[in-house]
Amino acid sequence: MVAPKKGKNASAQSKPGRSLALILIAIVALTGGMFASGHTTPRLGIDLAGGTSITLRAVPEAGQESAINKTNMDTAVEIMNRRVNGLGVSEAEVQTQGDRNIIVNIPKGTNSKEARQQVGTTAKLYFRPVLATELSGANATGTPSASETGGASDKATDKATDKATEGDKASGTPSDSASASATSQGRAASDALKADPSPSATSSDGASPSPSASASGDDAAAKLQQQYAALDCTDKNARAKAGDGAKPSEQTLACGQNSQGQWQKYILGAAAVDGTEVDEAEAVYNTQTAAGWTVTMKFTDKGSKKFADITGKLAQNQSPQNQFAIVLDNEVVSDPYVSQALTGGNAEISGSFDQEEAQSLANMLSYGALPLTFKEDSVTTVTAALGGEQLHAGLIAGAIGLALVVLYLLFYYRGLSFIAVCSLLVSAGLTYVIMALLGPTIGFALNLPAVCGAIVAIGITADSFIVYFERVRDEIREGRTLRPAVERAWPRARRTILVSDFVSFLAAAVLFVVTVGKVQGFAFTLGLTTLLDVVVVFLFTKPLLTLMARRKFFSSGHKWSGLDPKALGAKPPLRRTRRPSRPAAGPVDPKEA
Repeated sequence: MVAPKKGKNASAQSKPGRSLALILIAIVALTGGMFASGHTTPRLGIDLAGGTSITLRAVPEAGQESAINKTNMDTAVEIMNRRVNGLGVSEAEVQTQGDRNIIVNIPKGTNSKEARQQVGTTAKLYFRPVLATELSGANATGTPSASETGGASDKATDKATDKATEGDKASGTPSDSASASATSQGRAASDALKADPSPSATSSDGASPSPSASASGDDAAAKLQQQYAALDCTDKNARAKAGDGAKPSEQTLACGQNSQGQWQKYILGAAAVDGTEVDEAEAVYNTQTAAGWTVTMKFTDKGSKKFADITGKLAQNQSPQNQFAIVLDNEVVSDPYVSQALTGGNAEISGSFDQEEAQSLANMLSYGALPLTFKEDSVTTVTAALGGEQLHAGLIAGAIGLALVVLYLLFYYRGLSFIAVCSLLVSAGLTYVIMALLGPTIGFALNLPAVCGAIVAIGITADSFIVYFERVRDEIREGRTLRPAVERAWPRARRTILVSDFVSFLAAAVLFVVTVGKVQGFAFTLGLTTLLDVVVVFLFTKPLLTLMARRKFFSSGHKWSGLDPKALGAKPPLRRTRRPSRPAAGPVDPKEA
């Protein structure tokens, strides 16, 4: 028998405590992160927690089959996600399924009827003139007013061409005084309501309105002014209700974020241009004027005339009433200002955009003209009680599977089962903690197929232990003692474990890529637990067995250790024999040929 070479490998084998300390530190760090995040339980999917799952199918207009493409579907997902979040559902999932389906999963506690109405309708995009705007909520200082807000009006366009420039939405500082009172603000907003430049603000024949119509308009303006003063756009529920029920031909309220991420509230005039009148929009990097990323728009013939009319009127006003708001589902996504009438059917919005922001705005502008509608294919509602029953059944199945594996290990491996059970507990603990952390980080939701994947992983993890234990037993059958057997069995067992886990992980990866929906939960969990199996075997099982091999109970081959040489049918111990000494060196007679 050749003694193992001393060196780096021997040193690593003699210090298994380092590996155990490393995995212990990892477990403590992950557990601490779980408690620090406040998410101590895995996030549950619809089938376990209860909720509503809606499947929508994209239907193109006649002759527009090419409209169903990845870009349009991703834009639709983004807008639907905004709508669902507007309902106050922070854990909803909106994702594509295949090339023409969108799945919307909404947890329990949400009005499923309202959610179906929100996600199933086409996006509503309008261009509305800005009548008044100011910062909202905690950011509001009480100083900015509708007619006093400065910053945008002193910016000049680069060219006297059809071009719109992104206004300075972050200014919020008055041009004359920083101590404007609430009364002066209300008066400014009231004046702005009366000076609405949109077509619906005046009668079509230019005649003065009747006294009754004027009185009615004053009442509506006063009511809108009161709602504007009370509106807090930092409140999600208030944002969702802002402008609710307003018709395109009516003045309305809206919220939007400026470039600093601060929420602003707006009073907007009647819609001047409909989103369907945008023929196309795209993000372009402008190298000619060094404007950086811009968004170019091309209108239809009808939209070109409307856009030229409204921009001509807006260009005559002071800030912020020279701005028009691009409103998507009652939320302002951009509010550029204009300094001249934009004719010709083309316009460009420039500002401090990066590529992602410009592309996002272009997608939203394009969505208003997409030849796509969505039809509801199916709606599945799972009650919380049914979800709880399914989760309970899954946990029982997992417990039964784990118990059977433990009983088998106790019966067959006896003392070695202690190492196997400890390894299973470490693997289960790591799996639980990582799943709890993945919920808030990447939105992972534990559904019923994922629970099945975790149950299957019990067998995969136990299989790795069995491979190693059997290699050790083979070495003992060859007549070696336990400590050399543990080290000699590891290289061959390690190779087998890695190949087996690689095949399992490859199958999980392929399944995750080629499938959609809940099956991906099974594939993801299977792949995660397979990776954890490698970590546990290398950093826990092998070092722990090395330490246990130094204990008399195992090293002496106790009959309950699972490593009894007699029970295993071991051969007589390998003994070294001394080779016969050679004769003394001397002249050797050459043999005759």
